[in-house]
Amino acid sequence: MSRAFIFPGQGSQFAGMGKALAKAEPAARAVFAEVDETLGESLSALMFEGPEDDLRLTRNAQPALMALSMALMRVLEDRGLVLGDRASYVAGHSLGEYSALAAAGAISLTDTARLLRRRGEAMQRAVPVGEGAMAAILGLDFEAVREVAREAAEDMVCTPANDNAPGQVVVSGHTAAVERAMEIAKGKGARRSMLLPVSAPFHCLLMQPAADEMAEALAEVTISAPVIPLVANITAAPVSDPDEIRDLLVRQVTGAVRWRESVGAMAGLGVNSLVEVGAGKVLCGLARRIDRTLESVSLQEAEEIDAFCGSL
Repeated sequence: MSRAFIFPGQGSQFAGMGKALAKAEPAARAVFAEVDETLGESLSALMFEGPEDDLRLTRNAQPALMALSMALMRVLEDRGLVLGDRASYVAGHSLGEYSALAAAGAISLTDTARLLRRRGEAMQRAVPVGEGAMAAILGLDFEAVREVAREAAEDMVCTPANDNAPGQVVVSGHTAAVERAMEIAKGKGARRSMLLPVSAPFHCLLMQPAADEMAEALAEVTISAPVIPLVANITAAPVSDPDEIRDLLVRQVTGAVRWRESVGAMAGLGVNSLVEVGAGKVLCGLARRIDRTLESVSLQEAEEIDAFCGSL
């Protein structure tokens, strides 16, 4: 059994996340306490109690999702799981890439929390509210959506941002261009197009100011070789070199998340089981659409961790 551990991105957060885990597991409590201390505020209280609107803010959602993923990883380690012995690769969707790198020992927990707080704030600042948007285009393949975005852009930015699964591609850019893309896609046979409830147009060239800021932030952080390779969003290929990882994390801010290709690449490398560690089950759902031969399991609570460890 060749496994990959995968880590969710923004949109998977919910009020109450991690609360039961923290109550039951000292290893999880230690992670939440360390993140709270690093950020100088009780992010864990916001995770456990809400309000949901505050948790959804990019500056909070990004470190919060990582904190839950890392709390789960520490509980797994507490049960005796050694990542390098039980998995061949890690991967994460957008901010989940940072969780993956922290899980694989490439970036410390404190540095990851600081980086994601800064990343969330930088992405929010990059584009004034209302000027950018993202939309999911359902029922068209990636190449068709790329053509739709090119046609819709005119003199604005509009590009594919997330290639999530066959028939599920997200476009990002100026609001007017994204709205044009939704109409054009409908005319080309898209089953559905819908604006996403996000506060900024992630993974497009409008994020360049945030990419510049993250280049500065990442230059100050120690990145080690992960214990197992990361399958990167930008290249959909394994990487272990710290300098290359640093460069890819910067490029990821403006580049598309090639998730469909990343899952396909892992399957091509022999992976037959995916373990989603963190809030929600979005990535397991996408995996079923990408390759039905892949087994997948989601770990969010202590009972699920116990069942998983018992199956090894």
